[in-house]
This record gives sequence, structure tokens and C-alpha cells, in this order.
Amino acid sequence: MHAARPDHHDAARRRLLRGMAAAVAAIGLAGLATPALAEGPWQRLDAARSVLGDAEPATQGLVLDLPHVSEDGASVALTVGFDGELADDDYITRIDLFATANPSPEIATFHLTPLSGKPEISTRVRLNETQQVIAIATSHQGERFATAREVRITVSGCLMRNGSDQPEPLSNPRVSVPSRFTAGQPEAVRTLINHPMETGLREGADGEAVPRHIIERFTVSLNGATAFEAELHQSISASPYLLFYLSPEEDGEALFEWQDDTGASATHEASIKAG
Repeated sequence: MHAARPDHHDAARRRLLRGMAAAVAAIGLAGLATPALAEGPWQRLDAARSVLGDAEPATQGLVLDLPHVSEDGASVALTVGFDGELADDDYITRIDLFATANPSPEIATFHLTPLSGKPEISTRVRLNETQQVIAIATSHQGERFATAREVRITVSGCLMRNGSDQPEPLSNPRVSVPSRFTAGQPEAVRTLINHPMETGLREGADGEAVPRHIIERFTVSLNGATAFEAELHQSISASPYLLFYLSPEEDGEALFEWQDDTGASATHEASIKAG
């Protein structure tokens, strides 16, 4: 008897079906993986989506530095900066910060100009509980960048008592400016001012809610031109601290101004030497 010959057409057909099945499976797995890779916490937070609009942010270039664990949620050190690539004539004009589990998610919005020189800011923030902190950067030409970090909080920062002996709000503004700038080179500037930054969430000794009382705006101008501006919210720690950069092109005067939600303000002037 002769052995049955394999049907080459059937074998080819089986190979084709196996290849098609593998391709379908690969497509299905890719479809499942894509949303997890593309989705970030900024897409699930209304306040962040209002900044992004319809834009899909790049997830490389924006750096957010916070401790992984903080024992004091009332004062968590935070630094945000951009080290990505932009077109030669583009620069970062805005950085927004959000806390996903705070009663009010907005932390701060920083507005930068060419006089800022370097898109990097450090501050201290209040975090209510373990959560993610989100940063979104916007460039002059409309490019968007986003990143997020999770921070574990041991003691809530939004309900912390500030103590009974508090200094006068907007008193003793402290500004550290370099003695001399190199023209066109960014240098770090540090500011600190007394203020309770009351969230409106904690109870006073009488059991009543302590009214909200925060610094809402901080502005720096060089020779009358705005160089740096910050919109602050309840999630900024008491006695707001800010480290940012300035890059003056010429000698002149710098004016630093803080304004709180009562309309009160404080100013500090400093001479700038550049060259």
C-alpha cells in the first residue's frame, strides 16, 4: 500500500489560519495595553483636564521631585522643572500643580517669561492624604507636558493646627538675590514671607471653622516688566517659600509683591546687577 500524501493546500491553509489567529491576538493585546500606557491621572482630574483641553500631553521632559513618604503632610518639599527639548524659539510659559486627593486639587500655577531664564520652581505644599501630585507644563507655542508622582502621607496636612502664636500675616518678607547676575544666565532667587495660609477647613479653639485666609498671588518684576508670577491656593504651606530663577539682561530694580485674599499686600525691592 502507498502512504497517503499530505495535502499541501491544506497545510498552507492551516499555516495561514494560525498566522491570522496570532495577528488577531496581538492586536487584541495591544488594544488592551494602549489605554493603560496613554492614560495618566491628569485625565481623571477635572481641574487638570481644564488646563489640557483636548491636548494629549507628552510624558517626557517634565520632572517632579517629591519624597516618596512624608511624615508631615503640612509641609512637603516639592520641585518641578522642565529639562526636555523645545524648538529654539519656544519656552515654558506655565506650570500647573494639582493634588488629586486634597479638598481643593489646585496647588499653584506658575507663569514664566524669558526673564525667568529657567523653568524650575521649588516650594512646600500641604497634602491631605496619600495621593498623586500632578504637574502640567505649557510652552509658548502650545506644547503640553505632564507627569505625576505618588506621595504617602502619615499625618494629614490640610487640618493641621498652626498654633496660637502666629506672626502677623504678610510680615517680614525675606528675599535672597545673587549679588551679581551674569547677563542672560539664570540664577536662583529664594523668597519667604509670614502668612498662616488658612485653608478654611480646620476648627479654631471655639469649635468654629477658621476662615480661609491665603496669599493668592506673588509677582516679580524687573524694571517694570513681569518676570515671574505665581497663583497660590490653599495647598501651599504656611509662610510660603518659593525658589525660582531670574535671568536679567541689564542692571535695574526688582520688585517682589505678595497679595492675599483680603486685598492686603507686602512688597520688597532689590537692586539687580547684571553683567
